Amino acid sequence: MNLILSDWLRRGVILSCCILSFGSLCWAQTQENKVKPVVGGPINSAAHNDANATISASNGKSHDDAFVIGSDDVLSVNVWKETEISRTVTVRSDGKITLPLVGELQASAKTPKQLEDEISSKLSGYISDPAVTVIVQEVRSQRFNILGQVARPGSYVMNSSTTVLDAIALGGGYRDFAKQKSIYILRRNPDGTQTRLICNYKEVIKGRHPEQNIKIEPGDTVVVP
Repeated sequence: MNLILSDWLRRGVILSCCILSFGSLCWAQTQENKVKPVVGGPINSAAHNDANATISASNGKSHDDAFVIGSDDVLSVNVWKETEISRTVTVRSDGKITLPLVGELQASAKTPKQLEDEISSKLSGYISDPAVTVIVQEVRSQRFNILGQVARPGSYVMNSSTTVLDAIALGGGYRDFAKQKSIYILRRNPDGTQTRLICNYKEVIKGRHPEQNIKIEPGDTVVVP
């Protein structure tokens, strides 16, 4: 009988300890879950999202001040929070683009930053503090010409690293009777005069005179006699 009482007492003590431990754990969890006051008042989630959007737009707004927009370039014009005005446009042959509310304006011969400022100025009469971003999506205005004994003579879009060898490849390669030692580039100088730059194709492909693999500039004409 005494053994049975001792066993019940032992079980009662263990049960009491478990109940006390569980209660302490619940109290601590409740204290942790209490909402702490935010310094400066509650956060407006919509305003917070708008601020993030502003930062993202600002970070993506990078320009090369040396780049000048030209005809056929494809521009992405974004007016923040104005989806009906924002659009992708191609600069026409007359150098102009057309936008809602803005109408026609000259885009060629301007940098993206200059065009942004002009669009913002014209929209300010309709929109309070317009935030405009102009990004050049495709550069099509920077072209060079290749003429003479190549498979496909014509005008080609270039990039910042196009060389004479690249130009000949774009033109489909030289023809059988091309004078590979006498290829030259005609380059117009700012004063209107022309410079003739020589490229000996055979020497260049052999690794000699690599400086003759001249980097092409917009408006250059490569002649393969």
